[in-house]
Amino acid sequence: MNRFIAWLPDRVDARLRVIAWIYLVGQVILVGTGGLVRLTASGLGCPTWPKCTADSLVNTPEMGVHGIIEFGNRVLSVLLGLVAIVAFLAILRLRKQRPDLFWLTLIAGLGIPAQAVVGGLSVLSGLNPYVVGLHFVVSIVLVALCTAFVFRLSTVPGPRVRAVPGWFAGIAHLTSGFVALTILVGILTTGSGPHAGDAHAPRNGLNSEILQHVHAIPAYVTFALTVVLVIGSFRYRTTRVQLFTRLLLAVELVQIAVGLIQANTGLPGILVGVHMMLAALLASAMTAVVLSLKAPAAQLGLEADSEADVVAA
Repeated sequence: MNRFIAWLPDRVDARLRVIAWIYLVGQVILVGTGGLVRLTASGLGCPTWPKCTADSLVNTPEMGVHGIIEFGNRVLSVLLGLVAIVAFLAILRLRKQRPDLFWLTLIAGLGIPAQAVVGGLSVLSGLNPYVVGLHFVVSIVLVALCTAFVFRLSTVPGPRVRAVPGWFAGIAHLTSGFVALTILVGILTTGSGPHAGDAHAPRNGLNSEILQHVHAIPAYVTFALTVVLVIGSFRYRTTRVQLFTRLLLAVELVQIAVGLIQANTGLPGILVGVHMMLAALLASAMTAVVLSLKAPAAQLGLEADSEADVVAA
């Protein structure tokens, strides 16, 4: 045990960064495999939970490709659970000097079993669209937490102060609200559409055509606000803000293009799946933008008594 504790990182090193990136990429891939389950009508490929069938923990040959897809998604969830444990153990020796990393790994780690339970409830409820939607929400939250973990690994510890003017921070937080609204309306839109995860799964009964237009409104507002952030970021020497606002804009451009194509081509499954993964990347990029609004005072080379001192500098 002492050898194991001594082996754990006592500072942020390459091991932690690799673990963090595996954690984040794995969460985004899980969104993609979850979409694959839904778009191939494999949502009930394993008809029960936590076992795949009443008598088998794994899928059986008789279940065909649907059983393989659904069970594969469950296996990835288990693997991510192991990554969560590794990430938590890897920062144990850092918990006093980096409590931010400790709490991020703890909360994200607890989110993995919560996600599994909600996924199980979606199967047991016969793929109720609202439970399936909640499952996606939990995935997006985990993507945001893992993004924060990656982000904070590259910052120095200590007090953090606002590194941009108040108006810029306000627009960034407003944009994050519209990103969340866009994703939530998108979940409702998907819940009303043809991709239920199973031929006999219920829909939420809402008008899919109307929801597509409603979904577009916060998406375009998000895009307009992001353009303002990109333009505004040129005025400040906060390179992270410039980088992440541009990344956010790039994701939105692709997301809008895919959304328009899928809406005009009868919602082909492959594009709906891409749209879902882009939603995860959108949440990740938005998280990075919000986190970049503040910076450690030590990293800025300042010992400011207030946020105003940093902004003025």
